[in-house]
Amino acid sequence: MNLDDFSDDPEDPKHTPQQRAVAGTRSTWVSAGVNVCLTITQVSVGVLSKSQGLVADGIHSLSDLVADFVVLFAGHHSKKDADQEHPYGHQRFETAASLALGVLLLAVGVGMLWSAFRKLEEPDTVQKVHITALWVVGGALIAKELVFRYMLSVAKRVKSSMLVANAWHARSDAASSLVVGIGIIGNLAGYPILDPIAALIVGFMVAKMGWAFGWNALHDLMDRAVDDQEVKAIRQTLLETAGVRSVHDVRTRKMGDMIVVDAHLEVDASITVEAGHDIAVEARQRVLQRHRVLDLMTHVDPWRRPDLDHATAATAATR
Repeated sequence: MNLDDFSDDPEDPKHTPQQRAVAGTRSTWVSAGVNVCLTITQVSVGVLSKSQGLVADGIHSLSDLVADFVVLFAGHHSKKDADQEHPYGHQRFETAASLALGVLLLAVGVGMLWSAFRKLEEPDTVQKVHITALWVVGGALIAKELVFRYMLSVAKRVKSSMLVANAWHARSDAASSLVVGIGIIGNLAGYPILDPIAALIVGFMVAKMGWAFGWNALHDLMDRAVDDQEVKAIRQTLLETAGVRSVHDVRTRKMGDMIVVDAHLEVDASITVEAGHDIAVEARQRVLQRHRVLDLMTHVDPWRRPDLDHATAATAATR
């Protein structure tokens, strides 16, 4: 899920960068607190109970903890006002944070895969897991699912792609705990090899999610446009502005969770330059109020009635 999955309803409240930062900080601190407890519990119990899967899940929780602090760092910087060196603001700190999260997850996932493969090469060294590991996994699964639901609700409310990424990171932890739990059950049932297999699956899940987050963030840093539905909504708002006859060449690019838009507005060719300017200003204000647009650059073009001979009119205008 990303912000393109959210509706662009004009009636939805538009949260300020400060409000989004406060909500993000609060939810991320909750996640960080949970991950501190999970990391210590899972790794220590995993070592004592001889469960590679639980240790891998604990390392995943540790990566979540690091990710939480990356999000806090980015949230602090992204709410800074625009300055001379950053005239569009600092919103792309969030995109950079999502890229860092992706790289972190990918690295952790590859490391977990390597560790699991090494274990599978020597299946005789796999030991039976103590049942305590299963209880810890059950508690971790519940905690991670609750954190995911809480963080996703906050992310959707304030429309933050960085918080969406962090929420789904928590969901990946919940899914990994489920896989680890199945592996531990299999180990206790007499199939020891299932524990490192569970660790292998968790490593793959983490690496896959890291690649997805990193790839999407990289495209956003390369000025990827928003989806067609949102472009259509912005175009419609421009067309509904009094005095705007037509709209063309609407281009968008992401700036963190906000959008920068360029558009050509066609206004009646017979009006004054001042009147055309006023129409463009009104169109810009309407877009900024109704959409998550940071800035709109407009270019005013002349429009003439379709039934008018443009060549004849141009000749007459030069006389």
